[in-house]
Amino acid sequence: MRPGGAVPRVGISGAKSGCEVKIKNIGSCVLHQGDCMEFMKTLPDKAYDLAIVDPPYFSGPNKSGYYGKGFSSLGVQRAKHYDALPAWELPGTEYFSELRRVSKNQIVWGANHFANRYDFSGPGWIVWDKLNGESSFADAELAWSSFDKACRVFRYVWNGMHQGQYGGNKALKETRIHPTQKPVALYEWLLSRYAAPGQRVLDTHLGSGSIAVASLNMGLQLDGVELDDSMFEAACCRIQAHADHALANPSLLLEAA
Repeated sequence: MRPGGAVPRVGISGAKSGCEVKIKNIGSCVLHQGDCMEFMKTLPDKAYDLAIVDPPYFSGPNKSGYYGKGFSSLGVQRAKHYDALPAWELPGTEYFSELRRVSKNQIVWGANHFANRYDFSGPGWIVWDKLNGESSFADAELAWSSFDKACRVFRYVWNGMHQGQYGGNKALKETRIHPTQKPVALYEWLLSRYAAPGQRVLDTHLGSGSIAVASLNMGLQLDGVELDDSMFEAACCRIQAHADHALANPSLLLEAA
């Protein structure tokens, strides 16, 4: 039994809508298709040890239809691994209040974009240095954490076919299924430093499911919530394929630090 009550692990209904949400169990992960606000309202206080979330913090590219286009602005065909997402809602103060209510600690990507509407003060910021060099893309992304720890930097290339230590080896790179997908290695790094064995983790914006892949690798329990139905299905396919591969190759699994 968790402090304050058990976290639902089989099925839930939206607290207000009463609509059944789609749930898939894959290994140590329970994946929910639905509204994260409705999901969190069903939870007791401090139900999770840690929440690691990556909510949308801008709407321009999605609103203009940039994501999902098959051609660049120069007319060059690009690999299209995802469609435009119809729902791209920026979270308000109620979201962050609920997140802090249902979890003991939090890591929030893009919190610098919300600093004018919520208190994200504290020393434990996290920097993902993408090692982009002279690229026009952002050099880094920032995450706020509730931990009273020193600011830390994770360095990992994430620029097209250049990913991490793989360089330009297309055979080893992660396929993009979400416009703001983050690498599995980033979540493994986070979980190894901010989570402990046996802890339960929450992700309110599952997206591509990279955090679920990392959780499976490290044997951590995760509840992930994704609003978009097609993205939910794509993420579940990705996570299930990884779980099947890991089951056949147990040496790939890591131990949570």
